Amino acid sequence: MSYPVLASSRALFAVALAAIAISACARSADRAVEQSRASDDRSALQSRTISAADTDDFGAPLPTDARDAARVVSLNPTATEVIFAIGAESRLVGRSRWDEFPAQAASIPALGDGIRPNVEALLGARPTLVILYATEENRAAARALQRAGVRTLALRVDHIAQFMSLCAQLGVALDATERARVVADSVQRTLDRVRDATRGASPVTVVWPLWRAPVLVVGRGSYLDELLEIAGGRNVFHDFAAPSPAVSIEEIAKRNPDVLIASAKTSGELRASTAWRSVAAVRNQHLLLDDPSLTGRPSVVLGMAAVSLARLLHPDRAAALR
Repeated sequence: MSYPVLASSRALFAVALAAIAISACARSADRAVEQSRASDDRSALQSRTISAADTDDFGAPLPTDARDAARVVSLNPTATEVIFAIGAESRLVGRSRWDEFPAQAASIPALGDGIRPNVEALLGARPTLVILYATEENRAAARALQRAGVRTLALRVDHIAQFMSLCAQLGVALDATERARVVADSVQRTLDRVRDATRGASPVTVVWPLWRAPVLVVGRGSYLDELLEIAGGRNVFHDFAAPSPAVSIEEIAKRNPDVLIASAKTSGELRASTAWRSVAAVRNQHLLLDDPSLTGRPSVVLGMAAVSLARLLHPDRAAALR
């Protein structure tokens, strides 16, 4: 899962939008693992049947007894937001300090980081189920919790289809299958509406910098790449399998994107940079200001994130996106 603001991948996930902080940390820690697993067939991933797998992303059996989820600690920002969306928040007895969405999550005790968590602190909340972000750095915590008799559910979202699967898996674990399906279906309907609205439009070529030193951009391994395609854009670094590959400004200039997506904070810095002005999109002021409150996390706002990007890339289609 990637809980992937636009100033950087770490700012995207850790500072401006804490819900994606886990993904940023994990991507730096197990980038080699992620790159090796990146799929070359995104369309097949997106069209996969939405269903709950028998195991989580660590291979542990999926909890199916509601008693296993009587007291839940969620250290996975996407999962926390979905739990609220399906009306199961009364089960939550703890969260990570990065779980900030929705605003009501602030009422749940914060138990520390979502990466390499303090297991003793988690056990102090007397959980029956701990939901982890599925990164290699959390395997030790999963094993320690299991030895203590606590069920774990490790999930990861780097792609839209994985968000749909997460909804289904949480629905099973929390005995809320139908409500979880309603959430997933709502997101999918909005994504389909955006795709329909931009169908036939000339694709706008895009570069989306996430970090500037080194320069990291959105690659094919990120849900952001998928959102761009749905919104009628074409990521000029789609050929890079990693979610946030390192590139040079010279390579960006060579690929000559029509537009550059930036945050309000970084757009001025990019315009003032001599190096970045070698990129025609920057030099010609073709910078689009993103709404990080929507695009900053692969969660229940994915549909609205696609809407916001489509409005930026194809303002002439805005009427169809209301």
